[in-house]
Amino acid sequence: MERENDIMVSVCCITYNHEKYIAESIEGFLMQKTNFKFEIIIGEDCSTDNTLAVIRQYQEKHPDVIKVISGPKNVGSINNQVRVVAAATGKYIAMCDGDDYWSHPDKLQKQVDFLEAHPEYVICSHYSRVIDENDNTLYQASKISPLSYDYEDLLLGRREETRIGALLLRNNGPVKDLSNHDWYYKTNGTDKFFKLFIAGETGGKIYVLPEVMSCYRHHEGGIWSMVNPSVRKKKMISDFNLILKNFKYSRSQRKGLIKMYFHDYFFFELKNFRINNAVSTMYTLLSRAS
Repeated sequence: MERENDIMVSVCCITYNHEKYIAESIEGFLMQKTNFKFEIIIGEDCSTDNTLAVIRQYQEKHPDVIKVISGPKNVGSINNQVRVVAAATGKYIAMCDGDDYWSHPDKLQKQVDFLEAHPEYVICSHYSRVIDENDNTLYQASKISPLSYDYEDLLLGRREETRIGALLLRNNGPVKDLSNHDWYYKTNGTDKFFKLFIAGETGGKIYVLPEVMSCYRHHEGGIWSMVNPSVRKKKMISDFNLILKNFKYSRSQRKGLIKMYFHDYFFFELKNFRINNAVSTMYTLLSRAS
C-alpha cells in the first residue's frame, strides 16, 4: 500500500553557521539516485552568517523537494532537530548535519533496500570518513565489514560507525515520542540517546553497511568535535548519568555499566575532585536495575 504523500524518505538536516559547508551537504542530498521520492527538510537556526541565503538559493531551484524551517530566534540544536523530525512525512528519516555530507549517490537507495528487506532492524547506518575543514582525512576505518548492534550494545557504548550523518531510521512512534521526554533536552551527545531510545522502545537493531558513504567533519564551529577534552569528558559523564536514570538495564547489564564507568570516567572524577559526583553515580548504579 502506497503512502498517502508518496514520500519514502525525509532527509532531516539541522544547520547553524555552516555557510562554508551547507552547499556540499545539500549537493549530497540532491545527487541521490533512487527509485522513490524523497523530501529535504532543513532546520536553519538563525545563523549569523550567510547559511540561510545559501539554502534559499537551492530552495528556489528545487521548491518541490526542499523545505526550510526557521524562526525569529535561535532555538538550539536539540529543539532544531525536534522540529525538523516533527515535520518529516516519509516512511524513513535520513539524518545529516549541515557541516557533514554524503559522498555516495546510492546511499539512500541501499539503506532503504536493506530496511525494507529486514524488519528486525530499525536503523541502517554505514561507514564514514572523518575529515577536517579542508576535506583532509583524519580517520577512516582500515577494515570495513558489516556490523550489527542491539540495545545492550548501545547501552554499553558499542556503536562504532553510527555517526548521525550515516543514519537512516524508521519514522515510527518512538522517533516522535522522544521529544516528549524532559531528559532529552539535557543531553550533550544527543544522537547517542536518539539511537538508544529507538532501539530500546522498538526492540530493533542497527545494521552498518560495509561501505563508506558519508563524511563527518571536525572543525572549530562543530557542536561536539572541537570541544575541550576536559569539558567533553564532563559532558560525557553527564550523559552517562542521564542514561542510568532514564533507561532500563538488567542486573547483568549493570555490571557492564559499572565496568564502563570505572574504565572511562571514575578516575577522571577523582583527579578533578568530583568526589560527590562519583558517589552519586555509584549510588545510582548500585541501587537501580530493572
